[in-house]
Amino acid sequence: MTTGAERYRVTFVCTGNLCRSPIAEAVVRAAVEHEGLADRVEVDSAGTDPWSVMGDPADSRAVALLERHGYDASTHVARVLDRSAIRRTDLVVAMARNHEEVLRGWAGEDDDPGRIRLMRSFDPGAVAKDKLDVLDPFYGKKKDFERVLRQVEAAVPGLVAHVRDGLAVKERTAQERTAQERERPA
Repeated sequence: MTTGAERYRVTFVCTGNLCRSPIAEAVVRAAVEHEGLADRVEVDSAGTDPWSVMGDPADSRAVALLERHGYDASTHVARVLDRSAIRRTDLVVAMARNHEEVLRGWAGEDDDPGRIRLMRSFDPGAVAKDKLDVLDPFYGKKKDFERVLRQVEAAVPGLVAHVRDGLAVKERTAQERTAQERERPA
């Protein structure tokens, strides 16, 4: 089992943390559990703006959608991303380019540019069409929420592969650090 310091942290980010990022959080959390990575990967979500009362559940339409498709949305609590948390997160996944721009501004120029990615950048079909934004369903209809779910699910295999690779690097680095510490004279 991996210690807390070695856990790989993934945060999904949209505007208000009510629709897109909670959908991604629930879907990816289920995928991580299915892949046997739940004890090594931490999945959460946040918003860039305080659109809702922090602590609110996800939008009721997002919750209904997730439940219809067998995902658990019962634990979601809306929050605004703490800017300093970006540096403590291994992978920050923006739902749209405007979120990516905000996150990159918060992270600063010296940040690893590969840590902030667009959700659909993990979907080869979306990359090929240069359709990388997960469109906001908030003012839309049920079909718009369904589209978000399809887009997220299409990106999950690539995202989980990326997380596996990142987790392996993180664990290898931790093992090397531990071995170096043991070799140091007391």
